[in-house]
Amino acid sequence: MSWNFVLADSLETVRPTVEPRPINRDISRSVFLAETYSFQLAFRPPATARRTSDAIKITVAGAAAEHTTLYAVDLVPATLPAFPDHDDNYLFDSPGLYPDPLVVSTDGLVEPLVGHWRSVWFDVRVDELPRSVTDAADLDLRLTVQHAGSDEQLYRDELTVTVINQRLPALDIVNTQWLHADCLLDYYGGSAFDDDHWRAIDSFVGSAARMGINGLLTPIWTPPLDTAVGTRRTPVQLVGISRRGEDYTFDFTDLERWLEILARHGIEYVELAHLFTQWGARATPAIDAEVDGELRQIFGWDVRATDPSYRHFLEQFIPALQQLLTDRWDPAKVIYHISDEPSRDHLDDYRAARAVVEDLLVGCLIADALSDYDFYTQGVVKQPIVATNHAEPFLAGGVRRPWLYYCVSQNKIVANRFIAMPPARHRVIGQQLFAADAGGFLHWGFNFYNSQHSRSAVNPYADTCADNAFPAGDPFIVYPGPDRQVRESTRHRVAAQAINDHRALQLVRDQLGRAAALELIDPDRTLSLTEYPTDADHYLATRERINEAVRRR
Repeated sequence: MSWNFVLADSLETVRPTVEPRPINRDISRSVFLAETYSFQLAFRPPATARRTSDAIKITVAGAAAEHTTLYAVDLVPATLPAFPDHDDNYLFDSPGLYPDPLVVSTDGLVEPLVGHWRSVWFDVRVDELPRSVTDAADLDLRLTVQHAGSDEQLYRDELTVTVINQRLPALDIVNTQWLHADCLLDYYGGSAFDDDHWRAIDSFVGSAARMGINGLLTPIWTPPLDTAVGTRRTPVQLVGISRRGEDYTFDFTDLERWLEILARHGIEYVELAHLFTQWGARATPAIDAEVDGELRQIFGWDVRATDPSYRHFLEQFIPALQQLLTDRWDPAKVIYHISDEPSRDHLDDYRAARAVVEDLLVGCLIADALSDYDFYTQGVVKQPIVATNHAEPFLAGGVRRPWLYYCVSQNKIVANRFIAMPPARHRVIGQQLFAADAGGFLHWGFNFYNSQHSRSAVNPYADTCADNAFPAGDPFIVYPGPDRQVRESTRHRVAAQAINDHRALQLVRDQLGRAAALELIDPDRTLSLTEYPTDADHYLATRERINEAVRRR
């Protein structure tokens, strides 16, 4: 048996036992300045190869070489790839090892899997072109594969990437996701907001920005999310609170540092931790304060949402917080939450909780993830964040620019980013958000490394399913790498591509009109949250048509 190589695009999942789909060379490859073009080289050694002696070395040459980064695509276990009643648009549903983490290869050396497929991931990103280039530049990239330590050539190939001499506009919708600071602390160790914790936070915020995220959950107190009743998550409270009698004072030093990191990475929206507990808004978050010189928990599951003591606290806290945010941030880009995912049974409790703070949040952006249309029609939530599989009543009812989200429950028909789903199902969300004229998108799991209800921490390299509670990949899209630095994933790259599709459509809309942009992605006007193409080549070819429309303008 001999070595096998297949050049593949970024929308292919290279599984160990399945021959990958080759790249369609009839589809051109173009990106804008500072946008990443990605592709893969899949390889399978002979079954007789010995891993320790058959590492391969990949060399890149050509005009694009200096702009290219190589990664080995690692495997992680997926014990729950899909629920038993899943739809047909999954790649696999059996437990096993599947590709996801990207491990940078600075020397071009990659270890094979004996007798099985593995891939190398290539990112090509050009930030600037020579001044002599007006429209675009075609940059060639030549690949050579050899045995490590040998001149024997196993494979060679080449392709061309066209770099358009223009930058994509900033994303014009909210794309906010939940960075779980406590999960970084649990994985790496140390103390909350010590220098090492800040270093990890900075790395993960940078990764979020690279994925096209422009809003992040901010733990003014430990967010009351996915927490079992009566328990609390590892404390990561940015605001220092002191209580003397009935009076509170606040130390915003750590919050100011957090905001500085967000601003440095281009994050525009500050999404504040929820004011009340999840799934009903019946209790208060776990909030710590120094009382008579002793740090203690002053609110939590044992304090009702409507307790006068919490209202008294908020009467002092919210004005102080808003003053800081007015000084340090754009108040129009601060997102407040009452409670996450209330159901119809929680309507009265949610309304009561909102009444506790409504007069303190006049003119503020209040948004919550939910599925029940009654919350909107009764005026309880003015900015709903709607689950994609429950969005139809909101869209049909004329909700202007609704925000959308998906998570574990959106596992049938609609888009999502589980490891077992084809990457085309990850990428479509950019086009769907544009076609629906959505005002925002939210996802709960940027880096949730806990079991369900946060009863224990998990090692994300050993458990991608939150202790078999969620389909693999739902809880997180990045991994904790060495030295407190983020390790990204193939899904991270595809999520960024989806957002860049939206940004490119913004260009077409602004230059040629919204109808022209829709014509490129949905000429039959059939694209919806539940109806969309599943073919990977469709998204690659459509993006080329979008880019060409911009270049012709």
